[in-house]
Order: sequence, then C-alpha cells, then structure tokens
Amino acid sequence: MLTSEMIRKIRRIEIRTSRIVQEAVAGRYVSAFKGRGMEFEEVRPYADGDDARTIDWNVSARVGSPHVKLFREERELTVILAIDLSGSLSFGSNAQTKRELVAEVAATLAFSATRNNDKVGLLLFSDEIERYVPPRKGRSHVLRIVRDLLAHQPTSRGTDIASAIDEMNRIQKRRAVVFVVSDFLDEGWERPLAIARRRHDVIPVLIFDRRERELPAMGLVELTDEETGKSVIVDTSSRKVRENFRRQGELRALQFELAVRRLKMDPLMLETGVDYVEPITTYFRKREARRSR
Repeated sequence: MLTSEMIRKIRRIEIRTSRIVQEAVAGRYVSAFKGRGMEFEEVRPYADGDDARTIDWNVSARVGSPHVKLFREERELTVILAIDLSGSLSFGSNAQTKRELVAEVAATLAFSATRNNDKVGLLLFSDEIERYVPPRKGRSHVLRIVRDLLAHQPTSRGTDIASAIDEMNRIQKRRAVVFVVSDFLDEGWERPLAIARRRHDVIPVLIFDRRERELPAMGLVELTDEETGKSVIVDTSSRKVRENFRRQGELRALQFELAVRRLKMDPLMLETGVDYVEPITTYFRKREARRSR
C-alpha cells in the first residue's frame, strides 16, 4: 500500500520529469529513436519499377519467378527499462543517491516514450529478477512504472546484470530499445549484452557518484559494502590511500567504457547531484547525427 509520502514523491517526479520531457527531451527522443528500422511485411511478385536490391533470391529460386520483400517502417517502439536495484545504488554523496537519480532518469525516458505513443516495459533486478512489468502504452502505465521504481523494496542486495539481460532476452522477442541502467559494479555482463545487441538497440546507462572515484581527506573513515555488508576502516588522511582509491575508481570507469565500446555500444554516463538533462539531450543529439550520415 502506498503511503501519502510515497504518493507525494511520485507526484513530484511526475511534475518534474514531465516538464523536462516537454521542454528538452521529447524532440531529441523522437529524432534519436523513431523509425529506427524496417519491419518485414510480406513477399510479392516482382513488378516493373521495383528496386532490384529488394529481391528475395531464396523465394525467387523456389517459385521460379522474381519476388521482392516488402517492409514497413517501425512507427511504434517498445522501450524496456532494465533497472538495477542492488545495494550499491543506495549510495550517494551529493544530496542524491544513485537510486534516486535512476528513478528520475527512468521516469524521464518513460514519459518521453509514452508522449510519442510508444510502449514502455520495466525489469527491476538485483541478483534476482525483482519485478517485470510488460510493455504497455499510456500515462497511467508510466505512473505505475514510476511507482514501482520508487516503492519496490528489493529482496536481495547483490547484483547480477547477466541474469537480468538473459531474462530480458527470453521475454522480449521483438526488437526493442533497451536501457540498462546500473552502476555496473558487477562482472560477466559483456556477453549477455552482446547477445541482446543482435536483436535490440541496447543503451548502457552508467550511474556513478564522484566519491566512488575520489576520497576527501577526513581522517579515519569506515567504508561499508552495501551489497555484502563488509566494512573496512580507511585512513583518508593518507595521500597514498586516496591516490590508490582514485586509481581504482578510474580503472573501473575505463574498463566499463572499453567493454561497451568493444560491444559497439555508446554508453550514457550520469553522475549523482549533477543535472542529467543536458547529458541525455546531448546523447540523443549525437545519435540523431549518426543516423543522418
């Protein structure tokens, strides 16, 4: 049952993200994703004026006369939001946790999709599949997705991105635009993402906090792994400790970026406590530019 505070929070996110969509994101979304491909419709006999490049040689050989493939442009998209709810997403140092940023970004994407009459589905995961909401249209459906994003309490605190992508591949047979929103503090997700990319338009969205990459000098600090519960005391007054922490954070970021580039994917990287609208619109603008080449 939703509390009055949760209802107010949902309403605040709806108002904020709807305004962002209307003022900044919606147009870029359309240009970046609408009509992303052609869907096969039928095969018919070749007629004068048909493009010879559309000839289906297998069918033509089988029936003994030229036949062409007909396609129609995909006007309606299916958008899947695969959202990480593992324990590490509860971290945040800029008056915003990673999970709070995830909720706003996912709501912005969902409202952008529904504004353009696209279907939106939701897959919440930790190291288990937490919840699946099949793709549907409409504002009320998007509000349900926002509610689930905010209200769902994960049954587990671990992370298994690979299993989540495997499940998405199993469920979603038709082509979709898939946003995988996570801090990617996990291993073994590259191959499932590569498999998903064969059918879907997959966009990795990395959520991070700057304190995962650098430590301020604050003396002795207890750091706790939110997924395992293990704690360690760190002397942040030591320059060597801080430098080692910074190098490890930069290495993780570099490894992530190299991995998705090898998969020929363009990641969207968003930081807590920083306005996410400009990075999203810039990302969509770059996709639009690549499409027009």
